Amino acid sequence: MPYPRILTIQDISCVGQCSLTVALPVLSACGLETCVLPSAVLSTHTGGFTGYTFRDLTDDMPAILAHWKREGILFDGVYTGYLGSARQIGYVREILAAVRRPGAPAIVDPAMADNGKLYAGFDAAYVAEMRPLCADADYLLPNITEACLLTDTPWQETYDRAFADALLARLDALGARCTVLTGVSLRAGRTGVMVHSAGGTAYYEHELLPNSCHGTGDIYASAFAGAILRGVAPFAAARIAADYTVACIRATAAEPGHWYGAKFEPVLPVRAVCLRRAHRRFADSAATLPNAGAARKFSCPILPKMSRSS
Repeated sequence: MPYPRILTIQDISCVGQCSLTVALPVLSACGLETCVLPSAVLSTHTGGFTGYTFRDLTDDMPAILAHWKREGILFDGVYTGYLGSARQIGYVREILAAVRRPGAPAIVDPAMADNGKLYAGFDAAYVAEMRPLCADADYLLPNITEACLLTDTPWQETYDRAFADALLARLDALGARCTVLTGVSLRAGRTGVMVHSAGGTAYYEHELLPNSCHGTGDIYASAFAGAILRGVAPFAAARIAADYTVACIRATAAEPGHWYGAKFEPVLPVRAVCLRRAHRRFADSAATLPNAGAARKFSCPILPKMSRSS
């Protein structure tokens, strides 16, 4: 089995299960050589903590890229998450263009907002800078709030399928090649993901658990990226990532005081088994690792609407 090398670019929060503290172990458990480029170092994440420290690492990025170029270091995929500043996004676009092997996908999680509002420290200028990065993506993974911000669509707490389809159409216009829209709740007690490309749209629905956790978007994106790099087709990767994220939330529910993140670590062995099974069942050589040229020919498999508890 090949041993792909992935680069993930996002912050590292010293405390709080999110960003690189999630991405590194989850991607590694997928059997990937996982390389990291920290975008910032925080004492904790910004959700629910106050007085946290923040060190922006933007100024280190050009030198890191120059060193990689001298060494001829290339990657089989790049996955971006939380980026610390608007200025940083331009450097990340340069890195995407410079360090990917032919056919290597760019997976972009525009981690900047949730529940109708931007994360602390971000503003409209940050959103504007994020749009070109999203256009560079082979796979774009926004939640509903992020999709609304990227497309200048007023956020709605409740919505219907037509609203979600319209968001996906606007993301198409932005330049996204395959979009995985997360946190799509079309009926009470249920949520899911919509996978959309030129080939159509598929929806995977699962149980909406009563407890919420910080960092579940990072868990989902890391699991999705790991599956894609292992050769799993996009809709199957979206299902695997959703099921794993739900399992992490369930594991966290047993400890009510664990509010600052999801307990993804105890579920990692199960995740690895599921990925191996999915690779055998769902790998599709015609729908994996699209490069910038091939991505526009790529289409997500259109499967029946799923409705099952994870």
